[in-house]
Amino acid sequence: MVRLPDAQRDDLETLGAIPIMLPASDGQVARSIPLREVARFSYTQGLNQISRENGKRMVTVQVNVRGRDLGGFVSDAQARIGAMTLPPGMYTEWGGTFESLQSARLRLLIVVPICFVAIYALLYLALGGFIPAAIVFSAVPMALAGGVFALLLRGIPFSITAAVGFIALSGVAVLNGLVMMSAISKRRDDGAGGDKAIIDGAMERVRPVLMTALVASLGFVPMALATGTGAEVQRPLATVVIGGLITSTALTLLVLPAIAAFVDRWRTRFDGVQAQTPVISQSG
Repeated sequence: MVRLPDAQRDDLETLGAIPIMLPASDGQVARSIPLREVARFSYTQGLNQISRENGKRMVTVQVNVRGRDLGGFVSDAQARIGAMTLPPGMYTEWGGTFESLQSARLRLLIVVPICFVAIYALLYLALGGFIPAAIVFSAVPMALAGGVFALLLRGIPFSITAAVGFIALSGVAVLNGLVMMSAISKRRDDGAGGDKAIIDGAMERVRPVLMTALVASLGFVPMALATGTGAEVQRPLATVVIGGLITSTALTLLVLPAIAAFVDRWRTRFDGVQAQTPVISQSG
Protein backbone atom coordinates (compact mmCIF):
# COMPACT_ATOMS: atom_id res chain seq x y z
CA MET A 1 0.00 0.00 0.00
CA VAL A 2 1.29 3.45 -0.97
CA ARG A 3 0.17 6.44 1.07
CA LEU A 4 1.29 9.85 -0.12
CA PRO A 5 1.67 12.89 2.13
CA ASP A 6 -1.46 15.00 2.60
CA ALA A 7 -0.09 17.80 0.43
CA GLN A 8 0.28 15.49 -2.61
CA ARG A 9 -2.99 13.56 -2.44
CA ASP A 10 -4.97 16.19 -4.35
CA ASP A 11 -2.31 16.66 -7.07
CA LEU A 12 -3.39 14.60 -10.09
CA GLU A 13 0.03 14.91 -11.73
CA THR A 14 1.74 13.46 -8.68
CA LEU A 15 -0.77 10.65 -8.48
CA GLY A 16 -0.38 9.87 -12.16
CA ALA A 17 3.40 9.70 -11.85
CA ILE A 18 3.37 6.96 -9.25
CA PRO A 19 5.37 4.07 -10.74
CA ILE A 20 3.69 0.70 -11.17
CA MET A 21 6.07 -2.27 -11.38
CA LEU A 22 5.31 -4.80 -14.09
CA PRO A 23 6.41 -8.42 -13.66
CA ALA A 24 9.17 -9.75 -15.88
CA SER A 25 8.07 -12.10 -18.66
CA ASP A 26 9.77 -13.97 -21.55
CA GLY A 27 13.23 -13.02 -20.37
CA GLN A 28 12.47 -9.33 -20.28
CA VAL A 29 13.65 -7.21 -17.38
CA ALA A 30 10.98 -5.96 -14.99
CA ARG A 31 10.07 -2.37 -15.65
CA SER A 32 7.71 0.24 -14.30
CA ILE A 33 5.07 2.43 -15.90
CA PRO A 34 3.30 5.51 -14.49
CA LEU A 35 -0.07 5.01 -12.93
CA ARG A 36 -1.72 7.38 -15.43
CA GLU A 37 -1.27 4.75 -18.17
CA VAL A 38 -3.53 2.23 -16.42
CA ALA A 39 -5.88 4.50 -14.44
CA ARG A 40 -7.96 7.58 -15.09
CA PHE A 41 -8.24 10.37 -12.51
CA SER A 42 -11.20 12.75 -12.13
CA TYR A 43 -13.00 14.72 -9.46
CA THR A 44 -16.54 13.77 -8.45
CA GLN A 45 -18.88 14.21 -5.49
CA GLY A 46 -19.07 11.49 -2.85
CA LEU A 47 -18.83 10.67 0.81
CA ASN A 48 -15.85 12.14 2.61
CA GLN A 49 -15.72 9.07 4.83
CA ILE A 50 -17.44 5.72 5.25
CA SER A 51 -18.50 4.87 8.78
CA ARG A 52 -19.44 1.41 9.98
CA GLU A 53 -21.17 0.01 13.04
CA ASN A 54 -21.35 -3.73 13.71
CA GLY A 55 -19.91 -4.32 10.27
CA LYS A 56 -22.64 -2.29 8.51
CA ARG A 57 -22.27 0.97 6.71
CA MET A 58 -23.75 3.88 8.62
CA VAL A 59 -24.60 7.47 7.71
CA THR A 60 -25.24 9.87 10.59
CA VAL A 61 -27.61 12.83 10.15
CA GLN A 62 -27.43 15.39 12.96
CA VAL A 63 -30.09 18.04 13.59
CA ASN A 64 -30.31 20.83 16.16
CA VAL A 65 -33.96 21.45 17.04
CA ARG A 66 -34.89 25.06 17.72
CA GLY A 67 -38.23 26.60 18.56
CA ARG A 68 -40.14 23.39 19.31
CA ASP A 69 -40.03 20.30 21.48
CA LEU A 70 -37.72 17.47 20.52
CA GLY A 71 -40.35 14.73 20.86
CA GLY A 72 -42.81 16.46 18.52
CA PHE A 73 -40.10 17.13 15.94
CA VAL A 74 -38.98 13.50 15.93
CA SER A 75 -42.59 12.30 15.64
CA ASP A 76 -43.11 14.45 12.53
CA ALA A 77 -39.77 13.33 11.08
CA GLN A 78 -40.58 9.67 11.70
CA ALA A 79 -43.95 10.08 9.97
CA ARG A 80 -42.34 11.62 6.88
CA ILE A 81 -39.53 9.08 6.69
CA GLY A 82 -42.01 6.27 7.25
CA ALA A 83 -43.90 7.42 4.14
CA MET A 84 -40.71 7.05 2.07
CA THR A 85 -39.63 3.80 0.44
CA LEU A 86 -36.07 3.01 1.45
CA PRO A 87 -33.88 0.72 -0.67
CA PRO A 88 -33.65 -2.90 0.46
CA GLY A 89 -31.29 -3.40 3.38
CA MET A 90 -31.56 0.19 4.65
CA TYR A 91 -33.20 1.18 7.93
CA THR A 92 -33.20 4.14 10.31
CA GLU A 93 -32.47 4.45 14.01
CA TRP A 94 -33.12 7.52 16.18
CA GLY A 95 -30.45 8.24 18.77
CA GLY A 96 -28.70 11.14 20.43
CA THR A 97 -30.72 13.35 22.74
CA PHE A 98 -33.98 11.72 21.63
CA GLU A 99 -32.74 8.30 22.71
CA SER A 100 -31.74 9.74 26.08
CA LEU A 101 -35.17 11.35 26.35
CA GLN A 102 -36.91 8.04 25.75
CA SER A 103 -34.84 6.21 28.35
CA ALA A 104 -35.37 9.03 30.86
CA ARG A 105 -39.13 8.83 30.35
CA LEU A 106 -39.08 5.12 31.07
CA ARG A 107 -37.15 5.78 34.28
CA LEU A 108 -39.60 8.51 35.30
CA LEU A 109 -42.50 6.08 34.91
CA ILE A 110 -40.90 4.15 37.76
CA VAL A 111 -39.43 6.98 39.82
CA VAL A 112 -42.49 9.25 39.98
CA PRO A 113 -44.92 6.65 41.45
CA ILE A 114 -42.24 5.60 43.96
CA CYS A 115 -41.79 9.25 45.02
CA PHE A 116 -45.52 9.75 45.52
CA VAL A 117 -45.85 6.52 47.50
CA ALA A 118 -42.89 7.53 49.66
CA ILE A 119 -44.39 10.98 50.28
CA TYR A 120 -47.71 9.46 51.35
CA ALA A 121 -45.94 6.96 53.62
CA LEU A 122 -44.01 9.74 55.32
CA LEU A 123 -47.21 11.74 55.76
CA TYR A 124 -48.86 8.73 57.37
CA LEU A 125 -45.98 8.36 59.79
CA ALA A 126 -46.02 12.08 60.60
CA LEU A 127 -49.79 12.46 61.07
CA GLY A 128 -50.64 8.99 62.34
CA GLY A 129 -53.57 8.21 60.07
CA PHE A 130 -54.63 7.57 56.50
CA ILE A 131 -57.25 10.31 56.37
CA PRO A 132 -55.02 13.18 57.62
CA ALA A 133 -52.30 12.01 55.24
CA ALA A 134 -54.79 11.98 52.36
CA ILE A 135 -55.92 15.52 53.24
CA VAL A 136 -52.35 16.80 53.08
CA PHE A 137 -51.61 14.77 49.96
CA SER A 138 -54.50 16.54 48.22
CA ALA A 139 -52.12 19.51 47.86
CA VAL A 140 -50.19 17.53 45.22
CA PRO A 141 -52.85 17.62 42.44
CA MET A 142 -53.45 21.28 43.27
CA ALA A 143 -49.78 21.99 42.68
CA LEU A 144 -49.56 19.85 39.54
CA ALA A 145 -52.48 21.71 37.99
CA GLY A 146 -50.70 25.03 38.46
CA GLY A 147 -47.50 23.67 36.91
CA VAL A 148 -49.34 22.38 33.84
CA PHE A 149 -51.18 25.69 33.43
CA ALA A 150 -47.89 27.61 33.68
CA LEU A 151 -46.30 25.47 30.94
CA LEU A 152 -49.31 26.02 28.67
CA LEU A 153 -49.33 29.75 29.39
CA ARG A 154 -45.67 30.15 28.38
CA GLY A 155 -45.90 27.69 25.49
CA ILE A 156 -43.16 25.46 26.91
CA PRO A 157 -43.39 21.76 25.96
CA PHE A 158 -43.21 19.02 28.54
CA SER A 159 -39.67 17.75 29.07
CA ILE A 160 -37.60 15.75 31.52
CA THR A 161 -36.60 18.88 33.43
CA ALA A 162 -40.29 19.80 33.71
CA ALA A 163 -40.97 16.37 35.19
CA VAL A 164 -38.20 16.93 37.73
CA GLY A 165 -39.83 20.26 38.53
CA PHE A 166 -43.14 18.50 39.21
CA ILE A 167 -41.41 16.17 41.69
CA ALA A 168 -39.78 19.09 43.51
CA LEU A 169 -43.06 21.00 43.44
CA SER A 170 -44.91 18.09 45.04
CA GLY A 171 -42.46 18.11 47.95
CA VAL A 172 -42.92 21.83 48.63
CA ALA A 173 -46.71 21.58 48.32
CA VAL A 174 -46.83 18.67 50.76
CA LEU A 175 -44.61 20.60 53.17
CA ASN A 176 -47.05 23.51 53.21
CA GLY A 177 -49.99 21.17 53.73
CA LEU A 178 -48.16 19.37 56.54
CA VAL A 179 -47.47 22.71 58.27
CA MET A 180 -51.18 23.55 58.05
CA MET A 181 -52.45 20.17 59.28
CA SER A 182 -49.91 20.08 62.13
CA ALA A 183 -51.27 23.38 63.44
CA ILE A 184 -54.87 22.16 63.16
CA SER A 185 -54.03 18.89 64.93
CA LYS A 186 -52.26 20.79 67.71
CA ARG A 187 -55.37 22.94 68.27
CA ARG A 188 -57.51 19.82 68.50
CA ASP A 189 -55.15 18.24 71.00
CA ASP A 190 -55.41 21.40 73.10
CA GLY A 191 -59.18 20.90 73.32
CA ALA A 192 -60.45 23.33 70.67
CA GLY A 193 -63.65 22.48 68.77
CA GLY A 194 -63.68 21.23 65.19
CA ASP A 195 -64.33 24.44 63.23
CA LYS A 196 -62.50 26.65 65.71
CA ALA A 197 -59.41 24.41 65.60
CA ILE A 198 -59.40 24.51 61.80
CA ILE A 199 -59.86 28.28 61.55
CA ASP A 200 -57.33 29.14 64.26
CA GLY A 201 -54.79 26.64 62.94
CA ALA A 202 -55.15 27.92 59.39
CA MET A 203 -54.80 31.56 60.47
CA GLU A 204 -51.75 30.70 62.55
CA ARG A 205 -49.95 29.13 59.57
CA VAL A 206 -50.78 31.70 56.90
CA ARG A 207 -47.49 33.54 57.31
CA PRO A 208 -45.20 30.43 57.32
CA VAL A 209 -46.95 29.00 54.26
CA LEU A 210 -46.69 32.28 52.35
CA MET A 211 -43.03 32.72 53.29
CA THR A 212 -42.16 29.20 52.16
CA ALA A 213 -43.89 29.70 48.82
CA LEU A 214 -42.42 33.17 48.25
CA VAL A 215 -38.85 32.10 48.99
CA ALA A 216 -39.06 29.13 46.63
CA SER A 217 -40.86 31.11 43.88
CA LEU A 218 -38.56 34.14 43.95
CA GLY A 219 -35.51 31.90 43.92
CA PHE A 220 -36.64 30.36 40.62
CA VAL A 221 -37.50 33.64 38.87
CA PRO A 222 -34.01 34.14 37.34
CA MET A 223 -34.14 30.60 35.97
CA ALA A 224 -37.60 31.15 34.51
CA LEU A 225 -36.40 34.30 32.69
CA ALA A 226 -33.04 32.87 31.58
CA THR A 227 -32.09 33.25 27.91
CA GLY A 228 -28.42 32.19 27.86
CA THR A 229 -26.71 28.84 27.67
CA GLY A 230 -28.73 26.11 29.40
CA ALA A 231 -31.94 28.17 29.40
CA GLU A 232 -33.82 25.37 27.62
CA VAL A 233 -33.17 23.21 30.69
CA GLN A 234 -33.76 25.86 33.36
CA ARG A 235 -36.97 27.45 32.06
CA PRO A 236 -39.27 24.38 32.19
CA LEU A 237 -38.19 23.45 35.73
CA ALA A 238 -38.54 27.00 37.09
CA THR A 239 -41.86 27.59 35.30
CA VAL A 240 -43.38 24.43 36.77
CA VAL A 241 -42.26 25.27 40.30
CA ILE A 242 -43.42 28.91 40.20
CA GLY A 243 -46.80 28.15 38.60
CA GLY A 244 -47.45 25.20 40.88
CA LEU A 245 -46.54 27.11 44.04
CA ILE A 246 -48.95 29.92 43.17
CA THR A 247 -51.92 27.58 42.89
CA SER A 248 -50.87 25.19 45.64
CA THR A 249 -50.35 28.02 48.14
CA ALA A 250 -53.72 29.58 47.41
CA LEU A 251 -55.50 26.25 47.50
CA THR A 252 -53.62 25.11 50.60
CA LEU A 253 -54.76 28.18 52.52
CA LEU A 254 -58.35 27.95 51.28
CA VAL A 255 -59.22 24.43 50.12
CA LEU A 256 -57.25 22.31 52.60
CA PRO A 257 -59.04 23.77 55.68
CA ALA A 258 -62.34 23.26 53.87
CA ILE A 259 -61.47 19.61 53.20
CA ALA A 260 -60.49 19.16 56.85
CA ALA A 261 -63.81 20.68 57.98
CA PHE A 262 -65.74 18.42 55.59
CA VAL A 263 -63.94 15.34 56.91
CA ASP A 264 -64.69 16.40 60.50
CA ARG A 265 -68.40 16.77 59.78
CA TRP A 266 -68.46 13.46 57.96
CA ARG A 267 -66.78 11.75 60.93
CA THR A 268 -69.19 13.37 63.39
CA ARG A 269 -72.18 12.29 61.35
CA PHE A 270 -70.82 8.76 60.93
CA ASP A 271 -70.11 8.46 64.67
CA GLY A 272 -73.63 9.74 65.42
CA VAL A 273 -75.20 7.17 63.16
CA GLN A 274 -73.21 4.39 64.82
CA ALA A 275 -74.21 5.64 68.29
CA GLN A 276 -77.93 5.61 67.36
CA THR A 277 -77.86 2.14 65.81
CA PRO A 278 -80.00 -0.18 68.06
CA VAL A 279 -78.50 -3.42 69.21
CA ILE A 280 -80.95 -6.35 69.24
CA SER A 281 -80.11 -9.21 71.52
CA GLN A 282 -82.00 -12.46 71.98
CA SER A 283 -82.40 -13.85 75.46
CA GLY A 284 -82.74 -17.50 76.15
